[in-house]
Amino acid sequence: MHRYKPLLNYVGAGEATMADLERPMADVVPDGCTWVRDSVEAVDPATMTVRTRGGRTLSCATLVVCPGLVEDWEATPGLLQAYADGWAASTYVPGSAPQVWPRLSSLRAGSVVFTVPPEPASCAPTALKPLLMACDSWQRSGVLGDLHVRLVLPGATATGLSEADEVLERTFADYGVEVLREARIERVDWDLHALTVASPSGRRVLEDVAFAHAVPHYRAPGWIADAGLAAGGTGVWSTSTRRRCARAGTSPSGRSATRPTPPPARPAERCASRSTSWPGTSTPPRAEGAEALRRLHGHADHREPPEADAQRGRPRRPAEPVGALSRPLHAPPLAVVLRPLRAAADLLAPDPPRQGVIG
Repeated sequence: MHRYKPLLNYVGAGEATMADLERPMADVVPDGCTWVRDSVEAVDPATMTVRTRGGRTLSCATLVVCPGLVEDWEATPGLLQAYADGWAASTYVPGSAPQVWPRLSSLRAGSVVFTVPPEPASCAPTALKPLLMACDSWQRSGVLGDLHVRLVLPGATATGLSEADEVLERTFADYGVEVLREARIERVDWDLHALTVASPSGRRVLEDVAFAHAVPHYRAPGWIADAGLAAGGTGVWSTSTRRRCARAGTSPSGRSATRPTPPPARPAERCASRSTSWPGTSTPPRAEGAEALRRLHGHADHREPPEADAQRGRPRRPAEPVGALSRPLHAPPLAVVLRPLRAAADLLAPDPPRQGVIG
């Protein structure tokens, strides 16, 4: 099953369902690409080979590794049990995303905690979206003043970008959110509904938590860590010339080619967001902090370039308003998802390569 993850935040806000973001993997594998229905066991950039769990060894001239990250539940003892007990969940964990909005929207009083995960994480600042959506809903329902809302940030500010942080800080203050900075959840006493938060100033126990949108920490898959490649992200290795590797932003040897997962508004991701975004999926509906998150993602209206509409023979749609979604949410067209990989392939190979996807 293929999941379009940006829509998970909308599942967590009651604006979409899991069916809106899931497609059979066979439907999204492009023509001319061989789908190896197996999982990766090991990768060796030195010999340009991949070993699968089923025992196959695949060789190639160009190796693009996009393993993503996996939950590191052991980094936060007790968090997994809190998930199982039902008082903690997050939009980052697909199995728990449908539980988020029913829990948040039913709260009328008490303590609620939101977290932003530390690096490495997949676009960590987007974990602010459920917070903004929920606070806006509580404010309109007249119950925000009866809730003690806390936000646990791994850094001094939410994004490290002055323009976005300025708007977000005003939004946190308007909603009455208590921000715990340079902090992380150290442990969870799941049976007591308590979180121990560690920061440079010491430890603090948050008791009687009614609900926690607590994003787990993340780490590289085991086979990435075992190979000593990096902490996760995307890597490109090639037997081509030094010039081609440099154009792709990789080292000639391939040993340092794996990319980290920076917040989406840093320059490299800002360029990526312009070519891979999809209307309506990067700004929380109704939330007052929407403009800050638009700036965070670094793209004014989050649409495909005009030529994409022309190629499909459809008129250019106006930009979606910040305050509402005027049409149903759908997963993006395949061309949008695959554009970065195709761009990498164009850089690394003068002739159309034989492609394969393992997963």
